[in-house]
Amino acid sequence: MRPAREVPSIAWMAAEERRITDAVESQGGRLRSFIRRRVGDADEAEDILQDVFYELVLAYRLMRPVEHLGAWLLHVARNRITDRFRKKKPEPLPRGPMGFAEDGEELSLEDLLPSPAGGPDAIYARAVLLEELEAALDELPAEQRDVFVAHELEGRRFKEMAAETGVSVNTLLSRKHYAVVHLRRRLQAIHDEFTS
Repeated sequence: MRPAREVPSIAWMAAEERRITDAVESQGGRLRSFIRRRVGDADEAEDILQDVFYELVLAYRLMRPVEHLGAWLLHVARNRITDRFRKKKPEPLPRGPMGFAEDGEELSLEDLLPSPAGGPDAIYARAVLLEELEAALDELPAEQRDVFVAHELEGRRFKEMAAETGVSVNTLLSRKHYAVVHLRRRLQAIHDEFTS
């Protein structure tokens, strides 16, 4: 004979529903911000947020109350974000030098990002870094963005760009300098998050 399945009381279900509502109200904003910083598309971020809250409801329905709610929600969110990035196909990276290694060898953007062969965490980190770089580039004034992309991502030389555009090399160098300063400042937080 099977043991009788425990049936939750109406009072217990009402209390659990209240806890879920409180969790959504108290943690929703922070969790949404956490997800948005890692997922560039607002609709996709909202889908992930809904998936996380669905997991919370499911946990309570299965009578597995969550003790450390904030940490649990962030953990589930990280897992859902990683799952989304696993499903995406990697986009080809731009070619051209991004800088130089200590031995003088040119580095490409590919050399500076985590390898997709490094597993789900590396794929996630790579996707987040590329999205953040794209967002940071979009924030730049067009002149600065164009010079940065042409020089760093396409490997074009300043003299060549000056001849094409009629803008002096010094002006192009200045524009790139301002772009680099903005990108460093903008990407420092994401860099710190991945290295800590």
